[in-house]
Amino acid sequence: MLNLPWVQQRLKRTDQFTFSLYAALVSFGTYSCMYAFRKPFAVALFDGISFLGVDYKIWLVIAQTMGYAASKIYGIRFIAEMQSTKRARSIVVLILFSWLALLLFAVVPAPFNIIFLFLNGFPLGMIWGLVFGYLEGRRSTEFMGAVLSISFIFSSGFVKSAGKMVMVDWHVTELWMPFVTGLLFMLPMIIFVILLEQIPPPTATDEALRTRREPMNKQQRRQLLQQFLPGLVLCIISYVILTMLRDMRDNFAANIWEELGMGKDPAIFTKTEVPVSLAILGIMGMLVFVKDNYKAFMLNYLIVIAGFVIAAVSSLLFMQQYISPIVWMTLTGLGLYMGYIPFNCIFFERLIATFKYVSNVGFLIYVADSFGYIGSVSILLVKNFGNWHISWGQFFMNTVWSLSVLGVIMMIGSYLYFRKKYRSMRPSSFVHS
Repeated sequence: MLNLPWVQQRLKRTDQFTFSLYAALVSFGTYSCMYAFRKPFAVALFDGISFLGVDYKIWLVIAQTMGYAASKIYGIRFIAEMQSTKRARSIVVLILFSWLALLLFAVVPAPFNIIFLFLNGFPLGMIWGLVFGYLEGRRSTEFMGAVLSISFIFSSGFVKSAGKMVMVDWHVTELWMPFVTGLLFMLPMIIFVILLEQIPPPTATDEALRTRREPMNKQQRRQLLQQFLPGLVLCIISYVILTMLRDMRDNFAANIWEELGMGKDPAIFTKTEVPVSLAILGIMGMLVFVKDNYKAFMLNYLIVIAGFVIAAVSSLLFMQQYISPIVWMTLTGLGLYMGYIPFNCIFFERLIATFKYVSNVGFLIYVADSFGYIGSVSILLVKNFGNWHISWGQFFMNTVWSLSVLGVIMMIGSYLYFRKKYRSMRPSSFVHS
Protein backbone atom coordinates (compact mmCIF):
# COMPACT_ATOMS: atom_id res chain seq x y z
CA MET A 1 0.00 0.00 0.00
CA LEU A 2 0.98 3.63 -0.48
CA ASN A 3 3.25 5.02 2.23
CA LEU A 4 2.98 8.67 3.25
CA PRO A 5 6.27 9.39 5.10
CA TRP A 6 5.22 12.86 6.24
CA VAL A 7 2.08 11.43 7.87
CA GLN A 8 4.04 8.63 9.53
CA GLN A 9 6.61 11.01 10.96
CA ARG A 10 3.92 13.39 12.20
CA LEU A 11 2.13 10.54 13.98
CA LYS A 12 5.35 9.46 15.69
CA ARG A 13 5.96 12.98 17.02
CA THR A 14 2.42 13.97 17.93
CA ASP A 15 0.84 13.84 21.38
CA GLN A 16 -1.09 10.79 22.60
CA PHE A 17 -4.54 12.36 22.20
CA THR A 18 -4.00 13.44 18.60
CA PHE A 19 -2.54 10.06 17.68
CA SER A 20 -5.43 8.22 19.31
CA LEU A 21 -7.99 10.41 17.60
CA TYR A 22 -6.36 9.89 14.20
CA ALA A 23 -6.16 6.10 14.61
CA ALA A 24 -9.71 5.92 15.94
CA LEU A 25 -11.22 7.93 13.09
CA VAL A 26 -9.43 6.17 10.23
CA SER A 27 -10.23 2.73 11.67
CA PHE A 28 -13.85 3.83 12.13
CA GLY A 29 -13.97 5.02 8.53
CA THR A 30 -12.43 1.82 7.19
CA TYR A 31 -14.81 -0.50 8.99
CA SER A 32 -17.84 1.70 8.27
CA CYS A 33 -17.05 1.49 4.57
CA MET A 34 -16.75 -2.29 4.85
CA TYR A 35 -20.31 -2.42 6.15
CA ALA A 36 -21.53 -0.98 2.86
CA PHE A 37 -20.51 -4.27 1.24
CA ARG A 38 -22.18 -6.40 3.90
CA LYS A 39 -25.42 -4.98 5.30
CA PRO A 40 -27.40 -3.02 2.66
CA PHE A 41 -29.12 -6.17 1.36
CA ALA A 42 -30.83 -6.54 4.77
CA VAL A 43 -32.97 -3.45 4.13
CA ALA A 44 -34.65 -5.17 1.17
CA LEU A 45 -37.70 -7.36 1.84
CA PHE A 46 -37.59 -9.53 -1.33
CA ASP A 47 -41.34 -10.12 -1.05
CA GLY A 48 -42.89 -12.82 -3.18
CA ILE A 49 -39.68 -14.84 -3.65
CA SER A 50 -39.15 -18.19 -1.96
CA PHE A 51 -37.03 -21.30 -2.36
CA LEU A 52 -38.02 -24.77 -1.19
CA GLY A 53 -40.94 -23.21 0.64
CA VAL A 54 -38.73 -20.84 2.65
CA ASP A 55 -38.65 -17.06 2.28
CA TYR A 56 -35.85 -15.95 -0.06
CA LYS A 57 -34.50 -13.33 2.35
CA ILE A 58 -34.13 -16.00 5.02
CA TRP A 59 -31.89 -17.95 2.65
CA LEU A 60 -29.82 -14.83 1.97
CA VAL A 61 -29.33 -14.06 5.66
CA ILE A 62 -28.42 -17.69 6.38
CA ALA A 63 -25.99 -17.81 3.43
CA GLN A 64 -24.17 -14.63 4.41
CA THR A 65 -24.09 -15.58 8.07
CA MET A 66 -22.70 -19.02 7.18
CA GLY A 67 -20.02 -17.29 5.11
CA TYR A 68 -19.23 -15.06 8.06
CA ALA A 69 -19.12 -18.06 10.40
CA ALA A 70 -16.77 -19.94 8.08
CA SER A 71 -14.63 -16.82 7.88
CA LYS A 72 -14.33 -16.59 11.66
CA ILE A 73 -13.21 -20.23 11.86
CA TYR A 74 -10.63 -19.70 9.13
CA GLY A 75 -9.69 -16.37 10.70
CA ILE A 76 -8.53 -18.04 13.94
CA ARG A 77 -5.36 -19.00 12.12
CA PHE A 78 -5.38 -16.27 9.46
CA ILE A 79 -5.61 -13.35 11.91
CA ALA A 80 -3.41 -14.90 14.61
CA GLU A 81 -0.55 -15.38 12.12
CA MET A 82 -1.06 -12.15 10.13
CA GLN A 83 2.09 -10.06 9.64
CA SER A 84 1.56 -6.33 10.10
CA THR A 85 3.06 -5.53 6.67
CA LYS A 86 0.27 -7.44 4.90
CA ARG A 87 -2.77 -6.02 6.69
CA ALA A 88 -3.69 -3.14 4.37
CA ARG A 89 -3.35 -5.12 1.15
CA SER A 90 -5.40 -7.94 2.66
CA ILE A 91 -8.22 -5.54 3.61
CA VAL A 92 -8.53 -4.15 0.08
CA VAL A 93 -8.34 -7.55 -1.64
CA LEU A 94 -10.94 -9.10 0.64
CA ILE A 95 -13.40 -6.22 0.19
CA LEU A 96 -12.97 -6.27 -3.60
CA PHE A 97 -13.72 -10.00 -3.58
CA SER A 98 -16.90 -9.42 -1.57
CA TRP A 99 -17.97 -6.66 -3.99
CA LEU A 100 -17.48 -8.99 -6.94
CA ALA A 101 -19.76 -11.46 -5.17
CA LEU A 102 -22.44 -8.73 -4.96
CA LEU A 103 -22.13 -8.14 -8.70
CA LEU A 104 -22.69 -11.84 -9.37
CA PHE A 105 -25.58 -11.78 -6.89
CA ALA A 106 -27.24 -9.10 -9.04
CA VAL A 107 -26.51 -10.81 -12.38
CA VAL A 108 -27.39 -14.42 -11.56
CA PRO A 109 -31.16 -14.94 -11.17
CA ALA A 110 -32.77 -15.98 -7.89
CA PRO A 111 -32.59 -18.43 -6.20
CA PHE A 112 -29.31 -19.52 -7.80
CA ASN A 113 -27.61 -16.36 -6.58
CA ILE A 114 -27.94 -17.33 -2.92
CA ILE A 115 -24.42 -18.83 -2.96
CA PHE A 116 -22.95 -15.39 -3.72
CA LEU A 117 -24.12 -14.05 -0.36
CA PHE A 118 -22.03 -16.81 1.23
CA LEU A 119 -19.06 -15.72 -0.90
CA ASN A 120 -19.76 -12.11 0.06
CA GLY A 121 -19.73 -12.87 3.79
CA PHE A 122 -16.61 -15.03 3.87
CA PRO A 123 -13.95 -12.36 3.09
CA LEU A 124 -15.70 -9.65 5.12
CA GLY A 125 -15.51 -11.72 8.29
CA MET A 126 -11.74 -11.18 8.46
CA ILE A 127 -11.77 -7.39 8.16
CA TRP A 128 -12.36 -6.73 11.85
CA GLY A 129 -9.25 -8.60 12.97
CA LEU A 130 -7.12 -6.87 10.35
CA VAL A 131 -8.32 -3.39 11.33
CA PHE A 132 -8.10 -3.99 15.08
CA GLY A 133 -4.53 -5.21 14.63
CA TYR A 134 -3.53 -1.57 14.12
CA LEU A 135 -5.03 -0.56 17.49
CA GLU A 136 -4.34 -3.30 20.03
CA GLY A 137 -1.65 -3.22 22.68
CA ARG A 138 -1.65 0.57 23.14
CA ARG A 139 -2.27 2.85 26.10
CA SER A 140 -5.44 4.20 24.48
CA THR A 141 -6.74 1.00 22.92
CA GLU A 142 -10.04 1.39 24.83
CA PHE A 143 -10.78 4.75 23.26
CA MET A 144 -9.74 3.69 19.77
CA GLY A 145 -11.52 0.36 20.12
CA ALA A 146 -14.68 2.09 21.32
CA VAL A 147 -14.71 4.39 18.29
CA LEU A 148 -14.01 1.47 15.97
CA SER A 149 -16.70 -0.63 17.63
CA ILE A 150 -19.47 1.93 17.25
CA SER A 151 -18.82 1.75 13.51
CA PHE A 152 -20.84 -1.44 13.33
CA ILE A 153 -23.69 0.18 15.25
CA PHE A 154 -23.71 3.48 13.42
CA SER A 155 -22.74 2.15 10.00
CA SER A 156 -25.28 -0.67 10.11
CA GLY A 157 -28.05 1.90 10.28
CA PHE A 158 -26.27 4.34 7.97
CA VAL A 159 -25.62 1.91 5.10
CA LYS A 160 -29.14 0.52 5.40
CA SER A 161 -30.47 4.06 5.03
CA ALA A 162 -28.14 4.46 2.04
CA GLY A 163 -29.43 1.23 0.54
CA LYS A 164 -33.02 2.33 1.07
CA MET A 165 -32.23 5.65 -0.60
CA VAL A 166 -30.69 3.85 -3.59
CA MET A 167 -33.92 1.91 -4.05
CA VAL A 168 -36.42 4.68 -3.29
CA ASP A 169 -34.72 7.72 -4.87
CA TRP A 170 -32.68 6.09 -7.65
CA HIS A 171 -35.17 3.30 -8.39
CA VAL A 172 -32.51 0.60 -8.24
CA THR A 173 -33.89 -2.92 -7.87
CA GLU A 174 -33.43 -4.92 -4.68
CA LEU A 175 -30.99 -7.27 -6.40
CA TRP A 176 -28.72 -4.50 -7.73
CA MET A 177 -29.00 -2.26 -4.64
CA PRO A 178 -26.22 -4.00 -2.60
CA PHE A 179 -23.71 -3.69 -5.47
CA VAL A 180 -24.57 -0.04 -6.17
CA THR A 181 -24.38 0.86 -2.47
CA GLY A 182 -20.94 -0.75 -2.30
CA LEU A 183 -19.84 1.32 -5.30
CA LEU A 184 -20.65 4.52 -3.39
CA PHE A 185 -18.22 3.53 -0.64
CA MET A 186 -15.37 2.07 -2.71
CA LEU A 187 -13.22 5.20 -3.04
CA PRO A 188 -13.66 6.28 0.61
CA MET A 189 -12.72 2.74 1.67
CA ILE A 190 -9.42 2.83 -0.24
CA ILE A 191 -8.58 6.28 1.15
CA PHE A 192 -9.23 5.16 4.72
CA VAL A 193 -7.12 2.02 4.29
CA ILE A 194 -4.18 4.10 3.04
CA LEU A 195 -4.51 6.39 6.06
CA LEU A 196 -4.80 3.36 8.35
CA GLU A 197 -1.54 1.95 7.01
CA GLN A 198 0.34 5.06 8.17
CA ILE A 199 -0.20 4.17 11.87
CA PRO A 200 3.17 3.29 13.48
CA PRO A 201 3.58 0.17 15.68
CA PRO A 202 3.10 0.36 19.48
CA THR A 203 5.84 2.17 21.38
CA ALA A 204 8.03 0.71 24.14
CA THR A 205 5.80 2.47 26.68
CA ASP A 206 2.72 0.84 25.16
CA GLU A 207 4.34 -2.59 25.41
CA ALA A 208 5.34 -1.99 29.02
CA LEU A 209 1.79 -1.06 29.98
CA ARG A 210 -0.18 -3.48 27.80
CA THR A 211 2.21 -6.37 26.96
CA ARG A 212 3.88 -7.01 23.62
CA ARG A 213 1.66 -8.28 20.77
CA GLU A 214 2.96 -10.83 18.29
CA PRO A 215 1.70 -13.33 15.69
CA MET A 216 0.96 -16.76 17.19
CA ASN A 217 1.68 -20.22 15.79
CA LYS A 218 -0.47 -23.31 16.42
CA GLN A 219 1.32 -24.37 19.59
CA GLN A 220 1.16 -20.88 21.10
CA ARG A 221 -2.56 -20.68 20.35
CA ARG A 222 -3.18 -24.02 22.05
CA GLN A 223 -1.18 -22.99 25.13
CA LEU A 224 -3.18 -19.79 25.55
CA LEU A 225 -6.49 -21.63 25.41
CA GLN A 226 -5.32 -24.27 27.87
CA GLN A 227 -4.16 -21.58 30.31
CA PHE A 228 -7.60 -19.96 30.65
CA LEU A 229 -10.01 -22.58 29.24
CA PRO A 230 -12.78 -22.69 31.94
CA GLY A 231 -13.17 -18.91 32.09
CA LEU A 232 -13.01 -18.56 28.32
CA VAL A 233 -15.68 -21.22 27.78
CA LEU A 234 -18.13 -19.35 30.02
CA CYS A 235 -17.33 -16.06 28.26
CA ILE A 236 -17.79 -17.61 24.85
CA ILE A 237 -21.23 -19.00 25.77
CA SER A 238 -22.28 -15.46 26.73
CA TYR A 239 -20.80 -14.12 23.52
CA VAL A 240 -22.68 -16.71 21.45
CA ILE A 241 -25.91 -15.44 23.01
CA LEU A 242 -24.98 -11.81 22.30
CA THR A 243 -24.04 -12.59 18.71
CA MET A 244 -27.28 -14.44 18.05
CA LEU A 245 -29.42 -11.64 19.47
CA ARG A 246 -27.41 -8.85 17.91
CA ASP A 247 -27.49 -10.49 14.46
CA MET A 248 -31.20 -11.17 14.71
CA ARG A 249 -31.88 -7.53 15.51
CA ASP A 250 -29.51 -6.35 12.78
CA ASN A 251 -30.52 -8.67 9.94
CA PHE A 252 -34.27 -8.48 10.50
CA ALA A 253 -34.64 -4.88 11.64
CA ALA A 254 -36.48 -4.08 8.39
CA ASN A 255 -38.95 -6.91 9.04
CA ILE A 256 -39.41 -5.91 12.70
CA TRP A 257 -40.04 -2.26 11.79
CA GLU A 258 -42.49 -3.40 9.11
CA GLU A 259 -44.40 -5.39 11.73
CA LEU A 260 -44.42 -2.34 13.99
CA GLY A 261 -45.85 -0.17 11.19
CA MET A 262 -42.73 1.99 10.79
CA GLY A 263 -41.03 0.29 7.85
CA LYS A 264 -41.55 3.08 5.31
CA ASP A 265 -39.18 5.55 6.98
CA PRO A 266 -35.63 5.18 5.54
CA ALA A 267 -34.19 7.12 8.49
CA ILE A 268 -35.68 4.81 11.14
CA PHE A 269 -32.51 2.71 11.20
CA THR A 270 -30.33 5.73 11.93
CA LYS A 271 -32.73 7.14 14.54
CA THR A 272 -32.19 4.17 16.84
CA GLU A 273 -28.53 3.47 16.11
CA VAL A 274 -27.03 6.95 16.53
CA PRO A 275 -28.07 7.30 20.21
CA VAL A 276 -26.78 3.78 20.87
CA SER A 277 -23.48 4.61 19.16
CA LEU A 278 -22.94 7.72 21.26
CA ALA A 279 -23.82 5.93 24.51
CA ILE A 280 -21.48 3.02 23.77
CA LEU A 281 -18.67 5.41 22.83
CA GLY A 282 -19.03 7.16 26.17
CA ILE A 283 -19.19 3.95 28.23
CA MET A 284 -16.31 2.18 26.50
CA GLY A 285 -14.17 5.29 26.12
CA MET A 286 -14.24 5.95 29.86
CA LEU A 287 -12.31 2.72 30.46
CA VAL A 288 -9.19 4.32 29.01
CA PHE A 289 -8.91 6.26 32.27
CA VAL A 290 -8.70 3.02 34.27
CA LYS A 291 -4.97 2.39 34.21
CA ASP A 292 -5.01 -0.79 36.30
CA ASN A 293 -5.53 -3.63 33.83
CA TYR A 294 -7.14 -5.99 36.34
CA LYS A 295 -9.68 -3.39 37.50
CA ALA A 296 -10.55 -2.54 33.91
CA PHE A 297 -10.90 -6.24 33.10
CA MET A 298 -13.35 -6.70 35.97
CA LEU A 299 -15.29 -3.56 34.96
CA ASN A 300 -15.85 -5.14 31.56
CA TYR A 301 -17.78 -7.92 33.28
CA LEU A 302 -20.07 -5.40 34.96
CA ILE A 303 -20.71 -3.64 31.65
CA VAL A 304 -21.61 -6.88 29.87
CA ILE A 305 -23.91 -8.02 32.70
CA ALA A 306 -25.61 -4.60 32.79
CA GLY A 307 -26.14 -4.85 29.03
CA PHE A 308 -27.91 -8.19 29.36
CA VAL A 309 -30.16 -6.72 32.08
CA ILE A 310 -31.07 -3.65 29.98
CA ALA A 311 -31.94 -5.77 26.94
CA ALA A 312 -34.08 -8.19 28.97
CA VAL A 313 -35.95 -5.59 31.02
CA SER A 314 -36.69 -3.34 28.02
CA SER A 315 -38.15 -6.29 26.11
CA LEU A 316 -40.38 -7.22 29.04
CA LEU A 317 -41.52 -3.60 29.34
CA PHE A 318 -42.32 -3.43 25.63
CA MET A 319 -44.26 -6.68 25.80
CA GLN A 320 -46.37 -5.05 28.52
CA GLN A 321 -46.73 -1.89 26.36
CA TYR A 322 -44.97 0.37 28.85
CA ILE A 323 -42.52 1.74 26.25
CA SER A 324 -42.76 2.65 22.56
CA PRO A 325 -41.25 0.64 19.67
CA ILE A 326 -38.45 3.18 19.12
CA VAL A 327 -37.53 3.19 22.81
CA TRP A 328 -37.58 -0.62 22.85
CA MET A 329 -35.35 -1.02 19.79
CA THR A 330 -32.99 1.63 21.11
CA LEU A 331 -32.70 0.05 24.56
CA THR A 332 -32.26 -3.49 23.24
CA GLY A 333 -29.58 -2.16 20.92
CA LEU A 334 -27.86 -0.41 23.81
CA GLY A 335 -27.98 -3.49 26.02
CA LEU A 336 -26.83 -5.96 23.40
CA TYR A 337 -23.99 -3.74 22.22
CA MET A 338 -22.90 -3.10 25.81
CA GLY A 339 -22.25 -6.82 25.91
CA TYR A 340 -21.16 -7.41 22.34
CA ILE A 341 -18.63 -4.63 21.89
CA PRO A 342 -16.33 -5.38 24.85
CA PHE A 343 -15.73 -8.88 23.50
CA ASN A 344 -14.76 -7.43 20.13
CA CYS A 345 -11.97 -5.24 21.42
CA ILE A 346 -11.63 -4.30 25.07
CA PHE A 347 -12.37 -7.47 27.03
CA PHE A 348 -9.62 -9.64 25.55
CA GLU A 349 -7.28 -6.66 25.31
CA ARG A 350 -7.39 -6.26 29.08
CA LEU A 351 -7.23 -10.02 29.69
CA ILE A 352 -3.90 -10.21 27.86
CA ALA A 353 -2.61 -7.12 29.65
CA THR A 354 -3.77 -8.34 33.06
CA PHE A 355 -1.94 -11.67 32.82
CA LYS A 356 0.93 -10.25 30.71
CA TYR A 357 0.55 -12.98 28.11
CA VAL A 358 2.49 -12.20 24.91
CA SER A 359 -0.05 -12.97 22.16
CA ASN A 360 -2.64 -11.04 20.16
CA VAL A 361 -6.26 -10.08 20.67
CA GLY A 362 -7.30 -11.11 17.17
CA PHE A 363 -6.86 -14.79 17.98
CA LEU A 364 -9.18 -14.69 20.99
CA ILE A 365 -11.75 -12.55 19.17
CA TYR A 366 -11.90 -15.02 16.30
CA VAL A 367 -12.18 -18.03 18.58
CA ALA A 368 -15.21 -16.37 20.21
CA ASP A 369 -16.59 -15.16 16.89
CA SER A 370 -16.38 -18.60 15.28
CA PHE A 371 -18.72 -19.98 17.93
CA GLY A 372 -20.83 -16.82 17.91
CA TYR A 373 -21.67 -17.03 14.24
CA ILE A 374 -22.27 -20.76 14.40
CA GLY A 375 -24.86 -19.83 17.03
CA SER A 376 -26.36 -17.22 14.70
CA VAL A 377 -26.71 -19.74 11.89
CA SER A 378 -28.21 -22.28 14.28
CA ILE A 379 -30.92 -19.96 15.59
CA LEU A 380 -31.83 -18.95 12.04
CA LEU A 381 -32.21 -22.60 11.08
CA VAL A 382 -34.26 -23.37 14.21
CA LYS A 383 -36.56 -20.40 13.60
CA ASN A 384 -37.14 -21.13 9.94
CA PHE A 385 -37.15 -24.91 9.80
CA GLY A 386 -38.61 -25.69 13.21
CA ASN A 387 -42.23 -24.88 12.22
CA TRP A 388 -42.34 -21.93 14.60
CA HIS A 389 -45.27 -19.84 13.36
CA ILE A 390 -44.19 -16.62 14.98
CA SER A 391 -43.11 -13.24 13.60
CA TRP A 392 -39.52 -12.03 13.77
CA GLY A 393 -40.50 -9.27 16.17
CA GLN A 394 -42.18 -11.65 18.61
CA PHE A 395 -39.39 -14.19 18.25
CA PHE A 396 -36.78 -11.51 18.96
CA MET A 397 -38.62 -10.27 22.05
CA ASN A 398 -38.95 -13.74 23.53
CA THR A 399 -35.35 -14.79 22.90
CA VAL A 400 -33.88 -11.53 24.23
CA TRP A 401 -35.30 -11.75 27.73
CA SER A 402 -34.95 -15.52 28.07
CA LEU A 403 -31.38 -15.90 26.78
CA SER A 404 -30.19 -12.80 28.63
CA VAL A 405 -30.77 -14.61 31.91
CA LEU A 406 -28.43 -17.41 30.79
CA GLY A 407 -25.89 -14.84 29.65
CA VAL A 408 -25.79 -13.20 33.08
CA ILE A 409 -25.21 -16.56 34.77
CA MET A 410 -22.32 -17.41 32.42
CA MET A 411 -20.66 -14.03 32.93
CA ILE A 412 -20.87 -14.28 36.71
CA GLY A 413 -19.23 -17.72 36.56
CA SER A 414 -16.43 -16.42 34.31
CA TYR A 415 -15.93 -13.39 36.55
CA LEU A 416 -15.43 -15.63 39.59
CA TYR A 417 -13.00 -17.85 37.67
CA PHE A 418 -10.71 -15.05 36.49
CA ARG A 419 -10.83 -13.28 39.85
CA LYS A 420 -9.67 -16.47 41.57
CA LYS A 421 -7.06 -17.07 38.85
CA TYR A 422 -5.59 -13.60 39.28
CA ARG A 423 -5.52 -13.74 43.08
CA SER A 424 -3.95 -17.19 43.21
CA MET A 425 -1.02 -16.45 40.89
CA ARG A 426 1.25 -13.48 40.30
CA PRO A 427 0.54 -12.02 36.82
CA SER A 428 4.23 -12.32 35.92
CA SER A 429 3.93 -16.08 36.07
CA PHE A 430 1.71 -15.99 33.00
CA VAL A 431 4.27 -14.41 30.71
CA HIS A 432 4.93 -16.35 27.51
CA SER A 433 7.26 -15.26 24.76
